[in-house]
Amino acid sequence: MVFSSFDYTPALYCACENQSIKSELLFLSKYYIIQEVSQCCSFRFLVGGSKLIIFQTTGMVTTKATPQMVSGSLPFHHRFHCDPPVELKTSIPRSGLHLNLKHRVGRMKFLSFKCQKSESATGKARDGLDGALFTEDSGKSAGLTVDPAGAPTAPLTSTDKLYQSVAKNEKLSRIRADSIEDEAWNLLHESIVYYCGNPVGTIAANDWSSTSILNYDQVFIRDFIPSGLAFLLRGEYDIVRNFILHTLQLQSWEKTMDCHSPGQGLMPASFKVRTVPLDGDDSATEEILDPDFGEAAIGRVAPVDSGLWWIILLRAYGKCSGDLSVQERVDVQTGIKMILKLCLADGFDMFPTLLVTDGSCMIDRRMGIHGHPLEIQALFYSALLCAREMLAPEDGSAELIQALNNRMVALSFHIREYYWIDMKKLNEIYRYKTEEYSYDAVNKFNIYPDQIPPWLVEWMPNKGGYLIGNLQPAHMDFRLFSLGNFWSIVSSLATTDQSHAILDLVEAKWADLVADMPFKICYPALESQEWRIVTGGDPKNTPWSYHNGGSWPTLLWQLTVACIKMNRPQIAEEAVRIAEKHISRDRWPEYYDTKGAKFIGKQSRLFQTWSIAGYLVAKQLLVDTKGAKILMNEEDLELTNVFSSVLGSNPRRKRPRKGLKKTYIV
Repeated sequence: MVFSSFDYTPALYCACENQSIKSELLFLSKYYIIQEVSQCCSFRFLVGGSKLIIFQTTGMVTTKATPQMVSGSLPFHHRFHCDPPVELKTSIPRSGLHLNLKHRVGRMKFLSFKCQKSESATGKARDGLDGALFTEDSGKSAGLTVDPAGAPTAPLTSTDKLYQSVAKNEKLSRIRADSIEDEAWNLLHESIVYYCGNPVGTIAANDWSSTSILNYDQVFIRDFIPSGLAFLLRGEYDIVRNFILHTLQLQSWEKTMDCHSPGQGLMPASFKVRTVPLDGDDSATEEILDPDFGEAAIGRVAPVDSGLWWIILLRAYGKCSGDLSVQERVDVQTGIKMILKLCLADGFDMFPTLLVTDGSCMIDRRMGIHGHPLEIQALFYSALLCAREMLAPEDGSAELIQALNNRMVALSFHIREYYWIDMKKLNEIYRYKTEEYSYDAVNKFNIYPDQIPPWLVEWMPNKGGYLIGNLQPAHMDFRLFSLGNFWSIVSSLATTDQSHAILDLVEAKWADLVADMPFKICYPALESQEWRIVTGGDPKNTPWSYHNGGSWPTLLWQLTVACIKMNRPQIAEEAVRIAEKHISRDRWPEYYDTKGAKFIGKQSRLFQTWSIAGYLVAKQLLVDTKGAKILMNEEDLELTNVFSSVLGSNPRRKRPRKGLKKTYIV
């Protein structure tokens, strides 16, 4: 039977009592047909506002659905929100599992109907649902027979009576999907984690359909950033304040891996709220925060970016809320200094960029970014500027601020000069001489011209450019990493001309970087033998999937801030418009696969919180662009003035044994 009258996509949840058959999601829409329902059964629905949810089913249902239905690539809304809210809890059986779902329900109407034999559009009888469905004019048939007054076949429970009582005398209205933005807010609020009754963060994903949770039920520092910003821009400050202070407490925890402890100041990658018995009293429990500093993470990767994001969010909180008391607290000032000292610590590296291992940022798997990845450098520079702005003026901070200023000068020059690539610079590298031994060598890093990949020669537009992914001796990673480039614009690590050129390239290569879903995490993907060597044959990072050229909706918010900063919001508006076409229908995936971002990622979590929050932040900022200022760093004029002296300095000058200034290769 074709449900041709539907102009929305409601979802049907079928609970299967047969353990040998996995329960499926059946979706009713004008595009799809339910092919078979094995036996008559009764469903009881709850209609709230403009969404539909099945809160209980009886009988056994099996289906033969289209491949899109079976794969779960069609939308399924199991939550909704209407004002005034009434909180209800129910348990839905699914393949022998009981899922506890918390719904925020407003207007409700109790309905029941039975699956019956019906004639399809072609006249052929098939198992289906017959009658007029949820239209204001109930006399017109829309394909389903509804009996609002009919009694359910199963005995009414007290919960059922509550539903009927609340729904009494309500008029049936046509079911329509809430706006995407409203749905996103509902999902974001449902992802909130509470500690001792207070909100402290949001879980990484609320995908109840996944059988493997891993650590997606934890609060990740980097993942919470867009959630925190969405709450800040909406005036919900408490959750961000709580997050900042509670993660600060975790900073001082002892963390070890195989008897080795990392440097003080390291922020955790994530934390989880656990309930444990009280010491000496098994009958009483308490809640604790259990942090993960990477010692339990897949690959045991170190969360280098966590502390940098924490500083950036701390500044954004103060600017948005006007509450500077948090950043002025002694423990917060100490936390800032601990992060800075860890990042500014002396080491063997000759470059001003931070030296890190693979998997130390958003790309947290082996992807060949070890060394000096752009994403870390952009966040590092932004965190230095934010910290300098927030550090209280006191005698103990003078030396730290001096070291911070020196590092920013060297870092900004290094990135702008050596990471930048456009057609002009590409031609320069093509003509490089190698094996130069001198202080004034042009090819300082001994880059071989043969390293220029063939794809780049054809791909680079005449107008536009970008900052490369990595730079080490005799190695340039020519891949474009989106987050690093966007945040280089936001933090003013890139010059004004470079920032515009990056956005020019985004426009010129829109089909490659955006396609059906923004935005490519990196471009291009590693393929064939290169993929096997660099990733070790990682089955999750296959070409054009996950971190290896996958498309991540969460990057919308960084793109939006960058576009607003350069007064080119129309680029972000178009990206958001493309995302809105199907991100809700696809159930807010973590990432998309294929070169054109046509498929939901093969291992992508659904209802991924930072996909939801990234969209919300982008929408909020496009409505009120002034909100982006809480994240922006303006170019430091002192740094601009010092560049000329750096370029004109004598590279052979004798360095004093002691002194405040630290020398880097710039």
